[in-house]
Amino acid sequence: MDSQQRRARTGRLAFIAATVAASAALASGPGVAAGVVRVDDPPAPTTAATPVPATPMAPAVPDRPTTQPTTKPAPATDPVKPAPEAPAFGAYLDYGARGVSRIADLSRWLGGAELRVGHTYLPGDRWSNIEGAPGFLDMWADWRNERDDRMLVLNVPMLERNEERLSDAQVRLLLRQGAAGQFDQHFRRLAERLVELKAPDTVIVLGWEMNGITYTHRCGPDPEAWKTYWNRIVTTMRAVPGQKFKFDFTPTRGRDAIPWTQCYPGDDTVDIIGMDSYDQPTGRTFDEQIKEPYGLQEHVDFAKSHGKPISYPEWGLFRNGDNAEYMRRMLAWMDEHKPLYNTLTDYCPHGVWQCEDNPKASEVYRSVLFGRTDAPTPEPTKPTTPTTPPNCSPLDLGEWVEYWLGGKLCLRFDWFSRNR
Repeated sequence: MDSQQRRARTGRLAFIAATVAASAALASGPGVAAGVVRVDDPPAPTTAATPVPATPMAPAVPDRPTTQPTTKPAPATDPVKPAPEAPAFGAYLDYGARGVSRIADLSRWLGGAELRVGHTYLPGDRWSNIEGAPGFLDMWADWRNERDDRMLVLNVPMLERNEERLSDAQVRLLLRQGAAGQFDQHFRRLAERLVELKAPDTVIVLGWEMNGITYTHRCGPDPEAWKTYWNRIVTTMRAVPGQKFKFDFTPTRGRDAIPWTQCYPGDDTVDIIGMDSYDQPTGRTFDEQIKEPYGLQEHVDFAKSHGKPISYPEWGLFRNGDNAEYMRRMLAWMDEHKPLYNTLTDYCPHGVWQCEDNPKASEVYRSVLFGRTDAPTPEPTKPTTPTTPPNCSPLDLGEWVEYWLGGKLCLRFDWFSRNR
């Protein structure tokens, strides 16, 4: 071996030794200096309240609100704007001003998650309130109009004295009067009011939970009159110039007093098929809630057969207490079936932020939705398979080194002969 060959051999051995040393150093893993924040850590909540420990993978949970704020809280930093077709979510937080102001507070508790849905109810005590009396809807319309991608969901009673437990005979008479047009003017005025407030695309949850017995606007006493009345209300509101309303037909999950399919008024006047689904009755598992007659699966199948999107205007905990499994499964169900929107009912016993009775479910809800913007996840780029040049022997340096080097190293054995 002459001196030139010895120098070449020595150079190759030095290169290999340096590479092996680099492999050992990299294999020990990158360190994180004290005081340095990792870029993949979720941001800490910005509220000033004393934090309460949450799950190990989630940041601390600030105290729940206990009193009505005296000033409007500063808006949270706007997260990335989602794609228009992305599902929207929010929570029912209160009827009026407190409900509006707390949307930003809940967003901060969720790490800046984007709550695009504001949800409220018109009082059903008298017709003047069902018409959207001045002063009530203004603040909600203002919130809706702050951003183009927001959604206002408004539950609208079909009859006054809506929670006064009227008899079936009284309800039957009122439904027939409505079907004959005696109450058209009230819904025309509501539609005009929403258009005047620049909220013409409000989602109207009309006559919700009609398959139960809670409300005067229930369907059971006269399903045919109920459906005719629904259709008349929708036709009346759609006749107002400038409107772009979407009408959401929303029963409770299960059969209740009457199968909700018997109350369905038809595809021409229904834009969304919703469902109010709470964790009840006692002892019923989530699988049973899916499979029961008129349950979650039938809701999805019925909407699909009619070509309508689904929604969950009301959902939350109830008879089974602080049920983390229900919370986990319901969130997963909605991620799978992609409702147009959902709004958690956030007060006791149903809620997780304004109700301290459900800490385990609260941890689940927050960990799943923390920082969510509902922006579509990009498809991962498929890695290209590197090709080995001819007359080249790849070095096996381990996956860690090859990751940081961007591929395998190749040692050519013909370089010396070509350069002689």
